[in-house]
Amino acid sequence: MSVKRFQPFIVLLFILFAGHQSEAQIGGNSVYKFLNLTSSSRAAAMGGSFVAVNDGDITQALFNPSLINTQMDNNLALSFVDYFTDINYGFASYGKSFNKIGTYVGTIQYLNYGQFTYADETGQTFGNFTANELAANLGWGRALDSLFTIGANFKFIYSNLEDYKSYGLAVDVAGTYYNPKNRLTASLIFRNIGTQLKPYRSGNTENLPFEINFGLSQRLQYLPFRYSILLTNLQKWDLTYFDANDPDNKIDPITSEIQQKSDFSEFAQKAMRHVVIGGEFVPSKAFSVRFGYNYQRRQELGSYNKMAMVGFSWGIGLKISKFQIDYSRATYHLNGSPNYITIRTNLSDFSKR
Repeated sequence: MSVKRFQPFIVLLFILFAGHQSEAQIGGNSVYKFLNLTSSSRAAAMGGSFVAVNDGDITQALFNPSLINTQMDNNLALSFVDYFTDINYGFASYGKSFNKIGTYVGTIQYLNYGQFTYADETGQTFGNFTANELAANLGWGRALDSLFTIGANFKFIYSNLEDYKSYGLAVDVAGTYYNPKNRLTASLIFRNIGTQLKPYRSGNTENLPFEINFGLSQRLQYLPFRYSILLTNLQKWDLTYFDANDPDNKIDPITSEIQQKSDFSEFAQKAMRHVVIGGEFVPSKAFSVRFGYNYQRRQELGSYNKMAMVGFSWGIGLKISKFQIDYSRATYHLNGSPNYITIRTNLSDFSKR
């Protein structure tokens, strides 16, 4: 395969890398965080923002472009998430294949924060305002050989928060190893490499929510079950922080110093915050049951005196006529669990006789 074919892609990737600050960003240290919100119902059910499963599911293109393949040709997917309060978000995707070039997936991703009320410090109101964010994605993927595929997402990002507006440009790059003989899929993904073209405030350019993720899945040979293991935020090892309300953070009553935990406990805490575990029971092509566990979500959003099901998620998939319908719920906090619903279909099926 000629290297010249990929020269424009390599040049663009170099430019975006050069404009991106390599410092790892977690929490509130970056803009356009909506880009990393879980949008696919299937991924949400399995605990993460994506899954590494090579079965032609077009909803995976948004987070893992190296899974884009010819099975997605003329596929359409719509996804909606009923988030907290008045916030909702989702996406619409369409795929098209071209001979010798590869397959493309166009996606419009949005987040609507709802309506807010202008008010001063005395409580006097002055009308309402809105906030929303949008990303136009063009994904591309193709096979290098029988085992390896590559892909990229190119994104134009728009954010409108009251009177503050910002534009940005980003790219995702990914590679996947898929061995159909042992039904194993492994993907490495670099997300949101890019920069703000126009910051919210002049001269105050902020970082994008850059992430490095790795996903692994395998469908068992003698059971209709697929397991999934995701390693997230690999660009930053230590995702922990000090929480004075955490009963495990004990303070010496004499010196007022924080008592150190064992080396193993520290290592386990840091390591597990990168791990998301999921499973998918697929007894038939028309029905599937999914579940997942996100350790980091449970540690950061759970209540210490009542953790309940925080960090756990579940969902189902149904094939009804020409439509694949996926529904899931993920418990982020005791106050509520977002609802995810995704519908996808192959438009070519409607023209077949």
